[in-house]
Amino acid sequence: VLTLNLHCYQEDNQDFKLSQVARAINELDIDLVCLQEVAENWNDGQGDWNSNAAKVILERLDRPYYLHTDWAHRGFDRYREGVAVLSKHPLLKRDARYVSPSQDVFDIHARKAVMVQVEIPFFGRLNVFSAHLSWWKDGFKAQFDTLVHWARQAHTRAVAATLLCGDFNIAAGSEGYLHVVGSSDFEDQYLKSCCRSLFDEVRRQAPGWPRRLAEDPRIDYIWTRRGAPLR
Repeated sequence: VLTLNLHCYQEDNQDFKLSQVARAINELDIDLVCLQEVAENWNDGQGDWNSNAAKVILERLDRPYYLHTDWAHRGFDRYREGVAVLSKHPLLKRDARYVSPSQDVFDIHARKAVMVQVEIPFFGRLNVFSAHLSWWKDGFKAQFDTLVHWARQAHTRAVAATLLCGDFNIAAGSEGYLHVVGSSDFEDQYLKSCCRSLFDEVRRQAPGWPRRLAEDPRIDYIWTRRGAPLR
């Protein structure tokens, strides 16, 4: 699983970098790609599909992928800005919803997530969300809680795991991070895989654990619902 913020065509050598993203997906044979700040030209609000960054990446992949994308607001005064999922596996379900109170396309804190359901051989059925939430001071808590409510509703007995992927704009160990691990049943999968002892401290809320994340610069995460049979 890859999650990546594309930064809305704001990078130098942008076309080359989109090719680099496609090259990484090809070489690593990534199953699920969650993208944020997926831009396409505003075009008086009508969009321009040929300029959609997820579509550009899709066309540069060596094998077919399924694409689900939607946009939430006007970004950088010139793009329709949204999120996307690319999947090697057929999309059994797809959905897109605002998770923010605002649904004003001219408000950068109008935030939407997309969801797909896929069946992966030997793993089972997965619900995968791609999200780009606001900073803590700009409404993260309400947006995350809405996203979790949606994810819980979509999680049935047939689902092996639910993954919340994306740019969550909260530093590891911050107030927002504490809200996620303290108020929901979603866990930091990167931490679980790379530093199990610290992950266990976070899980049991050991005294002083946020200080141990002080040097962790991440704001992008893959959160997986606790108790899933997926390993």
